[in-house]
Amino acid sequence: MNNRESRFEMRFTGSGGQGVILCSIILAEAAFLVGKNVAQSQSYGPEARGGLCRAELVIDDNKITYPKVMQTNFLLALTQPSLDKYGTSTSEDALIMIDKSLLEPDDLGSYNVVQLPILQTATKVVGRAVTANIVSVGAINEILEIAPFEVLKEAMLMHIPKGTEEINMKALEEGRKLGASVKWSVTLP
Repeated sequence: MNNRESRFEMRFTGSGGQGVILCSIILAEAAFLVGKNVAQSQSYGPEARGGLCRAELVIDDNKITYPKVMQTNFLLALTQPSLDKYGTSTSEDALIMIDKSLLEPDDLGSYNVVQLPILQTATKVVGRAVTANIVSVGAINEILEIAPFEVLKEAMLMHIPKGTEEINMKALEEGRKLGASVKWSVTLP
């Protein structure tokens, strides 16, 4: 398999404070723990909280020679502005995961779009809106099979604040359930 075929590019978008950067960091850590090469980067809008936020993750079996996303294979969008901005800048066979509350733009018709109640699950099932990123991590990993669940838990525990383990484990499990409900799946190279 050549370098281009094994490269998988992910973009995580939302607003500052939703934890999309932590989401990408945890998934990068999990991929690294299973022996993949990873490159993670991030950018914020002008405001620390509430502005547009983006994180990118490149996963490859081979050496990563360019660390930025060139052709998104996976997109997570947790807000309407982030979906509107990044929704169509993906490869045609990309998986786009959006929160169920978002309006899917008409021009996404040819893309693989999965709508999940990520924000609602974090708020109503887990009990804390700030866990939406961890719900996302569980769902993404279940669909993309980045790492075994035990490795994902290890990666998550390395990056969450002490004292939040129980609520974040619940969020990860609920995300895993959401991901399991999706019929479409892809395995990373």
